[in-house]
Amino acid sequence: MDERVREIELESTTARTAPGSRVRLPRPLLWLAALAVLGGLGVAIGLYPARQPAPAPTRSATQIAPAVRTVTARLGDLPIELVGLGTVTPVATVTVVPVLSGPLTEVAFQEGQFVKEGDFLAQIDPRPYQVQLEQHQAQLAKDQALLAQARMDLRRYQILNRQDSIARQQAEDQVYVVQQYEAAVKLDQAQIDNDKLNLVYAHITSPVTGLIGLRRVDPGNYVFTTSSTGIAVITQMQPITVVFVLPEDQVQDVLKRYKAGAVLPVTAYDRSDSHPLEEGMLYAIGSAIDNTTGTFNLRAIFPNKNNQLFPQQFVNAHLLLDTLHNVPLVPVSAVQTGAPGSYVYVMDKDHRVHLRPIKLGPQHGELVAVQSGLAPGEEVVTDGIDRLREGMKVRPVNGQSEPSAPPPHLERGSPAAARDAAPARAAQR
Repeated sequence: MDERVREIELESTTARTAPGSRVRLPRPLLWLAALAVLGGLGVAIGLYPARQPAPAPTRSATQIAPAVRTVTARLGDLPIELVGLGTVTPVATVTVVPVLSGPLTEVAFQEGQFVKEGDFLAQIDPRPYQVQLEQHQAQLAKDQALLAQARMDLRRYQILNRQDSIARQQAEDQVYVVQQYEAAVKLDQAQIDNDKLNLVYAHITSPVTGLIGLRRVDPGNYVFTTSSTGIAVITQMQPITVVFVLPEDQVQDVLKRYKAGAVLPVTAYDRSDSHPLEEGMLYAIGSAIDNTTGTFNLRAIFPNKNNQLFPQQFVNAHLLLDTLHNVPLVPVSAVQTGAPGSYVYVMDKDHRVHLRPIKLGPQHGELVAVQSGLAPGEEVVTDGIDRLREGMKVRPVNGQSEPSAPPPHLERGSPAAARDAAPARAAQR
């Protein structure tokens, strides 16, 4: 009985596992398998990038014209200036040295004071020279008395000589005695004049009008005529000159105008060459060219009414050589230099630019003269030149705050340009 039961179970097992037979899995396992498959599909869909066609750039974004700024070439006057580095040089610099030796009893000036010619500066003790004057005056009185006596004796000797009462030689010798006393009187008078002059020199005054420097000696010191430092230094401030240099290539142009009698204005600017200080005129031209520097010297004179120019100050001298009248003028920023030489970009009425070679003239500040190649009234590009090509259409933005270079999101073919064009394309659809 037991063996029959085992045979029946074996047959049933064999039938379930036979080839071609369908095996049935439990239902919980089927649900788990289905959930696993669905989860894998969801992860694959999330990781797989969505492939969308890139929107083609719109026509407005690809053909946008570069923004530029332009100015109109105009007729005007252009001054021709020559600029050279110069040094302010006083017309006169006087070191006040005492003419007499003696104790300095008084100093009457203040350091840095502006003094006029004849102003009292210092006093040397005049008493020794006053005593010497009195001595010479006494000597003069003595010699004058001797001269009077000699003249009286001469008249007597002449009368006696005519009467043959004395020897002729005695009368003739008396003539020379009178002349000797006359010379002595003249010598005494000269010594008196010299003493009076010494008293004047003891009272020291300013020889020129100008600015006095720092005091070099104090009252109470004994000053000497051999002193090299003196009492003070006075510098004449009005007028004052500027000595400046120019390249030797410009000497002929300056000489031609100067010899023709033209008044050549000169303006002195500060060291930074940004602020004018004083206006004057060309005064003199040097006689030789410096071979070591290749320059020549010039001197300009200035009234210096406000004392803007100070001795030994470095300045930039602007010499107005000539003025060109009614010439085409353009900004320097519009001129480019390349293979064709100097050129500009000219914008026509259709807002297209064309490269135009030009011949330049003199330059003054931010303007340059155009000798040929450009007519007055034509529009030239001054900003945004680096991206231009011959015949390119441009977009002038004069007077606007828009930059000359397009922003990055408007660059041709950029992804940002395509994104900005997408809303416009959607609106058109």
